[in-house]
Amino acid sequence: MTTGRKTTTVFLTVLCALLLTILGLVQEWPLWAWAALAVAVAGVPAAAFKIAAVRRGALPADFTNFIPAAPIERREHRVSRVSLPSNWDDYEFLFSATVRWHPLETHGDDPVLNPAGLAVEAILDRARTLTEQREPGQVSFVQHELSGALGRMRPDRAGHLRVMAENITLTLHEPDQERLNRLAEVRKDEAVWEHQRKYEQSMREYLGADVLKDTGSAVVWWLAKNDNHIERTVADLGLLAQLTSAANDTDIPDRLRGLIAASDEPSTPVGPEQTAPDHFEAFLTGMGLTRGDDKWAMLTKQIADVIRTQDKHETADELLRRYDPPADFATSADDRRDEPEEPA
Repeated sequence: MTTGRKTTTVFLTVLCALLLTILGLVQEWPLWAWAALAVAVAGVPAAAFKIAAVRRGALPADFTNFIPAAPIERREHRVSRVSLPSNWDDYEFLFSATVRWHPLETHGDDPVLNPAGLAVEAILDRARTLTEQREPGQVSFVQHELSGALGRMRPDRAGHLRVMAENITLTLHEPDQERLNRLAEVRKDEAVWEHQRKYEQSMREYLGADVLKDTGSAVVWWLAKNDNHIERTVADLGLLAQLTSAANDTDIPDRLRGLIAASDEPSTPVGPEQTAPDHFEAFLTGMGLTRGDDKWAMLTKQIADVIRTQDKHETADELLRRYDPPADFATSADDRRDEPEEPA
């Protein structure tokens, strides 16, 4: 019985007692009636309280509304920036995730457990198995791999929990990310440089061993370059003879000197004292090129490289000094001699 009900019962009992007392005085009840009234007034509240106690049990009916609910076990834990190994030494992934678990059926003799610790350990073991086989440069791809691999509830090694992870992020230490970016740029530049080096080497081999091997090869090459214009090729025979002589650092054969003398605009008198650079200058001017022209510098560079493959460094250096190619094409003679010789 609640406090309100008790108060009401007592109030009604007292009120009834007063009414009966007034009635007894008016009707002049005998003494035994007054004794019975006193017993009734005292016994009715006691009987009402006793009946109410038997009906409500151990606790009042309304008291159950104030009993706190059983605490709900928290089954998730957040881990942040845990280092995991990668496939590269000294490069580590930083792992963050929300770890969730569900307890399996336990037995009475099981030891007291820390479920959060067991769940985190199980997730890190699963994540490490994957990350240690991946390169740090694949960090974005590995993050998605982990989301799939850890997104399923799986039991831990001891069989106490089923564990999964979500909200996974994977990053690198900032200095490591900067190093990887620089390495990627270097690899790209190296690939371009290697391509250019192979191209130049192939061009030198093509010019030296094929096109400018002798005057006949140069004539065939020039004929193909001019769409089989025989008249133009014949007119340029003297220039081709000079170019071949300069490329091979040899004197022009006597049988070809007449061709040079018959050329339209010889820039340098032809004689036995002429050197390879003299022949080359005659070739350039005969082609209508002038100093400062990009083709002038490009041909100078390529012919000098061809001559250098024949171990005639002095002649190549003389070409570069006399015709002063731009800095993009010229390389100092001392630096070139220090470079290892490339295979033909």
